[in-house]
Amino acid sequence: MIDRLVFSSAVAGYLFKGKFRLAEGHHPRGGHQVPEDFPAICVASMADPASDSQIIDYLHGLGIGQVRLDYSYASPDDHTARFLERLLGDDFRVLLRLVPPPAEARQMLTGEGQERWRQFVVAALDRFGNRVEAVEVGNTVNRRSWSGYETLEHFMAAWTIAYHELRRRNIVVAGPNVSDFEPPLNAGFLSVMTRHGTLPDIHTDNLFAERAIEPEFFDHKVLGRRLAPLHKLNLVKKARLLAGLSDHYAVGKTWSTTAFWTIKRIARRIVASEEKQADYIARYMVLAAASGGLDRAYWGPLVSQREGLVDDGTGKEAELELVAYYGSNNGRLEDYRVRPAFHAFACFSRLIPGSRYVGKCTAAQALQVHEFERGEHRLHALWTTNTRVAELRALYSAADLEAAECLSRDGQLIEDIPDLVTESPLYLRWPLSRRVAVAGDVDVFPNVRVDGNRAGGRYFNYRDAQWRGLVFAADREQADQLIAALHPDRLAPPEKPAVLRKSRNIIWTLPDPRQPGRLLAAKKPHRLRLNKKVNDYFKPSKGLRSWNGACQLLRFGLASPLPVAYFERAEGKDTLNNWYICEYAGDVPSVRDFFSAFARGETTWLGIARKDFFARLSAFLLRLHGAGTYFRDLTGGNILVHIETDGQLSFSLIDTGRTRFFNTSTPLAKRLSDLKRTCYKLDWPGRVEFMTLYLQGLDRRFHAINRLPFHLFDFKMNFKRLIKGKKRVAANAGLIGSLPLCNDLVSLTARLLT
Repeated sequence: MIDRLVFSSAVAGYLFKGKFRLAEGHHPRGGHQVPEDFPAICVASMADPASDSQIIDYLHGLGIGQVRLDYSYASPDDHTARFLERLLGDDFRVLLRLVPPPAEARQMLTGEGQERWRQFVVAALDRFGNRVEAVEVGNTVNRRSWSGYETLEHFMAAWTIAYHELRRRNIVVAGPNVSDFEPPLNAGFLSVMTRHGTLPDIHTDNLFAERAIEPEFFDHKVLGRRLAPLHKLNLVKKARLLAGLSDHYAVGKTWSTTAFWTIKRIARRIVASEEKQADYIARYMVLAAASGGLDRAYWGPLVSQREGLVDDGTGKEAELELVAYYGSNNGRLEDYRVRPAFHAFACFSRLIPGSRYVGKCTAAQALQVHEFERGEHRLHALWTTNTRVAELRALYSAADLEAAECLSRDGQLIEDIPDLVTESPLYLRWPLSRRVAVAGDVDVFPNVRVDGNRAGGRYFNYRDAQWRGLVFAADREQADQLIAALHPDRLAPPEKPAVLRKSRNIIWTLPDPRQPGRLLAAKKPHRLRLNKKVNDYFKPSKGLRSWNGACQLLRFGLASPLPVAYFERAEGKDTLNNWYICEYAGDVPSVRDFFSAFARGETTWLGIARKDFFARLSAFLLRLHGAGTYFRDLTGGNILVHIETDGQLSFSLIDTGRTRFFNTSTPLAKRLSDLKRTCYKLDWPGRVEFMTLYLQGLDRRFHAINRLPFHLFDFKMNFKRLIKGKKRVAANAGLIGSLPLCNDLVSLTARLLT
């Protein structure tokens, strides 16, 4: 009872005494030394003895000598003890985490349960204790369903037994392994340990930043997205607050003993999930080192399908939460595959540990430039937050860039220094004797978005006295070739037949300078009414909006003709003189063509049965909206249908300039707003069939309220046609009469009543 009061008092004190306050805590402070042994990783082996050598080869490839190994009741008789002997024999510094099975943790208040735990601890320490670097007791103690510790008393019973056995042998004690960032709970555990005189030598926490989506972001799970800027709890501040707790309780060191980003969570939104995992690990580790709050940061697990630096090849997630217990690797060694994150971690481990952190060189949150000094080198780690882009030559002088050695996120030498900084980190390195100036007021390009993990090339910046823009190309030579051919001074709309559309926008085809015989498509505003000109003046240019939308869609794995370039005025706004250029999709049908055919009574169109087409299109649109996309102009004509020779279908999106993106799945009201446009050419029985299929994917029905946006859109479109003196589109509403407006209103009322 007293322990619970102490725990609760410490939790309340942390919350109500303003312990989250740390002036400018989200900004890293320079001047500290990053430990040589800062990076570490969680490892396991398996029954196959060859696994031991394979894992050790991976560790040598990473350049890491510090590992954490989980050890439980079955470990003395299985591969874990064998692997531990191998690690110790090869002089790895092992943090041995002693883990009772959850069923045993639940028995920790019984005499029999405590005796089994004591015997296990004694046997493990007698066998390995004098050879390991430290022993961690505790595994996700704030997650009872994972650890099995049902109450504070359960954990403290295990902690006290292990602590005294460790102290008796003068072994370094680490704990309690709180999972994620919940510092009031850390304070509670450390306060109870203080009462018992059993404080650890190393304060451990699993400092994840995954839930914040990006390691630079303020954690929206604390007070919500709107209030997140108030507490400013990013990775840097979290690490510093945990270190503050260690100082308060006079615990010598602070270690984060597990962190990872799961491929599954990344892939919910980003198709290049493994590349993004590699970006995140580089950014996380640099920020963790810059924070000064952590003495060591473990990544892990090394091998797993869902989160490992090495894919185990099983295609299946581990049965247990590996943050709670990582006892064995799965799969077969011949199926193991190193992911890009492996190389990103190896690059960090080679460049940063042992350096002195000088400080952050820019004021912007979306643009990160961190300076380190190590040995004979000065090193800058640079990146932007996701989708953002900044000009490298605005940050540094031409002379400094000329003198720099440029390395990719994965440690590969880049001979031709990029024009731009993106979400995939870069490292610039100079001799230590060279003083490098950084323009600290530079920020990311306003309103510009890119897919920073796009394969096949990189982005090149263009700017002259009149024009600015971006080009995507394989290399500098190809970028120059594209700029020469697509420069606005030479990009005039032709006469027919190259013109594809000429209305509010003019769209035409032109030769692709990269490959004879291929075409590009160019889009330029053609005419705007006065109110549209005023409205567009306060927005990014149409060319840039189309570029942004296409880049974001590709990032989500949603096809759109590949963006090649955009151009706009370098200074001021010009609502008509801006261009977007992409690859030409070809003469392919659209969803509008299919829906029009089905509305005429066709059951098959271009060899595709109506029912099959509905199923495939609804799956595509569910994925579109599930990724948080609100297209805002999702007419059937803007969804192209690609029919493969084997009859398979795929879809791509054009006219992307109005698209908006949510951080979560698109709300139902926005989905219906999109789909009412998609279904406009489809008859009502077809709409009901298609929308029923779509909404089944959301476990919803196409009832009267969900049909209302479709009726109102029909009414709106027929009213507009009436005003313009055009023939009504009666097929959609199923109404024909001399008073179309009245008929629409009557029909709408009747449909709502039924």
